[in-house]
Amino acid sequence: MKLTRRKLEIVSTAAKLFRKKGYNSVSMRDLAQALDIKAASLYNHISSKQEILAIIILEVAENFTEHINTVFPESINSVEKLESVIENHIQITVEKTNALACLNNDWMHLEQSDLESYLVMRNAYEAKMRNIIEQGIQQKQLQDRNIDLVLFSLLSTLRTLHLWYSKNKETSPQLMFEEMKQNLLHGIIR
Repeated sequence: MKLTRRKLEIVSTAAKLFRKKGYNSVSMRDLAQALDIKAASLYNHISSKQEILAIIILEVAENFTEHINTVFPESINSVEKLESVIENHIQITVEKTNALACLNNDWMHLEQSDLESYLVMRNAYEAKMRNIIEQGIQQKQLQDRNIDLVLFSLLSTLRTLHLWYSKNKETSPQLMFEEMKQNLLHGIIR
């Protein structure tokens, strides 16, 4: 969805406020104050706080979905696919820290139709990740481990990376990628 400059500013400011205070604690008045406009003026650009939340969360979810849909069918091996997934998570963390925090913390506040869309994307993403891990085990590229625990370990670390990154923004994305690739895929044992 193409957003106007003003709507993009509203969404960006809202993502920052939602991350800081939580979706339920932010009012339209808070958002208007942060934008230095009247609350009534917001409705010239958006229909509701719910619309803003859906834009934020669904855009990030679509970014993840587009990437996994590109990487999954590629003829590269499972380790390279997982490296690409890690790199994509880092890129989204760096570029959309506030939006990613909203996705992780506030997705359950989406209205039913948007919630269903989000859950379809999330479940498909996790299924493709599970499949990549299974293929890696079958092809002897990955150790034969409990797939659900491997998936949980990878995704829980990547999904919450924004918490660490917000305190360590001076760390380069390339260093994050190299270190996380090593830590998550190869371990830290000497």
